[in-house]
Amino acid sequence: MTDNNHTIPSIADIHDDALTARLQSAIDNKTKPLGALGRLESLALRLGLILGNETPALEAPQMLVCAGDHGLAARGVSAFPSDVTWQMVENFLAGGAAVSVLARQHGLALTVVDCGVRRDFQARPGLVSRRIAAGTADASAGPAMTAAQCAEAIANGRDVVRVLPGNALLLGEMGIGNSSAAAMLLARLAQLDIDACTGSGTGLDAAGLARKRTVLREVLALHASAVSPLDALAAFGGFEIATLVGAVLQAAHERRVIVVDGFIASAAILVAQALQPHVAQRCVAAHSSAEPGHALLLKHLGLEPLLNLDLRLGEGSGGALAWPLLESACRILREMASFEAAGVSRKDA
Repeated sequence: MTDNNHTIPSIADIHDDALTARLQSAIDNKTKPLGALGRLESLALRLGLILGNETPALEAPQMLVCAGDHGLAARGVSAFPSDVTWQMVENFLAGGAAVSVLARQHGLALTVVDCGVRRDFQARPGLVSRRIAAGTADASAGPAMTAAQCAEAIANGRDVVRVLPGNALLLGEMGIGNSSAAAMLLARLAQLDIDACTGSGTGLDAAGLARKRTVLREVLALHASAVSPLDALAAFGGFEIATLVGAVLQAAHERRVIVVDGFIASAAILVAQALQPHVAQRCVAAHSSAEPGHALLLKHLGLEPLLNLDLRLGEGSGGALAWPLLESACRILREMASFEAAGVSRKDA
């Protein structure tokens, strides 16, 4: 499959009955009542299947935060001005954002990608420039991206992941207006009503939310013919979402664990899954956010979130918070003793 002369990698089906049986047997034979570790057991099974290993280990986890501006923000769909995008990128790089703090706490390498922010940045460690333009076009006047720009962003995401070490990728994003793009992608690709997909984003009041829904309905009508995954992505944006789509496709191709954060990161998974139907097999949903469309999106993908903390920050913060659960699940498989090894009696038959 290609996206305007850029190859989209094939994503193999990792369903494996024999490995599933071995993993389940290993989990069931740990020194505990059957199923006593609850959803940590299903997480361990999922991680073992993704990594193709009965003793999975997470190595050199990478937090990838993609940033871009949206022309649609000029229509008042966010409670914050577009300048917040570049200001938050500076905050990420200075180590002061929530995701920066959490990445440090959990030993996650943080890479920030300028996919198309309205301001130029000085080169420095931790910043990767894959800038396409100074923000997308206004989707209420025409497509947010040209087909060529969309393809370039996807290729950029693949390129960024190719050179990152490790076997786990945590997704993060920043872009004022990007909850609007995510809502429209969900409405179009999952064939849902836009009102159900749209929330307050960065904190709109009731009047602001009503205005946002009106604008998004107009944009969807304008781009009624944009029904394929790539056409919808180009129509609604943004550069950071398209870059994440490429990152997800590459990570899935390499069989990395993909840790999905909130609504916008999940929208990138939605597009990638529409392009390659086995992508979601490699994904772990970190949490269900307070954005109403997120639960609908996760249900559409068949992903069950690990946490529900009413988060609505983005950045990758939810992925970082859930990360210790993934490490614990792997350690249970690798380090917890079996009944036989520990000399512990089983429940009477």
